[in-house]
Amino acid sequence: MAQRIQFSRTGGPEVLELVDFEPAAPGPDEVQVRNHAIGLNFIETYYRSGLYPPPSLPSGLGTEGAGVVEAVGSAVTRFKAGDRVAYATGPLGAYAEVHVLPERHLVHLPEAVSFEQGAAVMLKGLTVQYLLRQTYPLQAGDTVLFHAAAGGVGSLACQWAKALGVRLIGTAGSPEKLEKAKALGAWAVIDYRQEDVPARVRELTDGAKVPVVYDGVGKDTWEMSLDCLAPRGLMVSFGNASGAVTGVNLGILSQKGSLYVTRPTLATYAASPEALQDMADQLFELITDGRIQVDIGRRYPLAEVQEAHRALSGRETSGSTILLP
Repeated sequence: MAQRIQFSRTGGPEVLELVDFEPAAPGPDEVQVRNHAIGLNFIETYYRSGLYPPPSLPSGLGTEGAGVVEAVGSAVTRFKAGDRVAYATGPLGAYAEVHVLPERHLVHLPEAVSFEQGAAVMLKGLTVQYLLRQTYPLQAGDTVLFHAAAGGVGSLACQWAKALGVRLIGTAGSPEKLEKAKALGAWAVIDYRQEDVPARVRELTDGAKVPVVYDGVGKDTWEMSLDCLAPRGLMVSFGNASGAVTGVNLGILSQKGSLYVTRPTLATYAASPEALQDMADQLFELITDGRIQVDIGRRYPLAEVQEAHRALSGRETSGSTILLP
């Protein structure tokens, strides 16, 4: 027997329950992992609340973790019992002592990266990888705008951008978060609660504005993000922290300079085991050589997941938050 978090109805953090369960034996192409640390991400509040309907109820939650392989299916070729692994995608159910998932979702975790680091960084770090290296492949000297620069994804983006020689302008909503983003490598910071963001971007870029905006906030920052883009610039809307962007008038893109918009997701970029491992290896290399520091702001026992979700939804967290089974 093992323990996991599940929910039988959608709603607030109170719907999350700690229950005993019997982990399934891995199928032919599956791997059974004993988690040593579990990642907590904002997308999980969408599944819990029903914004993203779970496949069925009752449902597990979470897609990110790191641990040790306990058993493998008959067709598994890339992993064996005892291997250190991490994962960020796959079926819901990572909020558990033991998780079974398809081999294609796992990556090898090097000894130099701890389980806690792996669980804290996989989803956010792979997100930053595809944003900065694939959705808009940044080059040294580029200037970009990144919203929520002190959050879990933003904290890593500041560091990765600095490693690339990119000037990242980061937004945040408090002096403490602005200071943190600056310390992590942001070239400039803007308080979106107190300052006119588009005006500050124009000022910082001598009127040129930026070729790309990375926006994980959603509806609250949509309009201001478009106003920060140079003609033919790319709006990368990758999250809904303030709510989903809806009712978009495509005509506004022409009015503001023949802009492009994309709504990417990790699964499309990490579409093969080889692509996923390559993306993870780039991330792990930056962690190993010290150019990315993994900031674990809070740790919660698995049994305290309701409190962890309240803190996450209340924007009380910074850096990464992990659950410990």
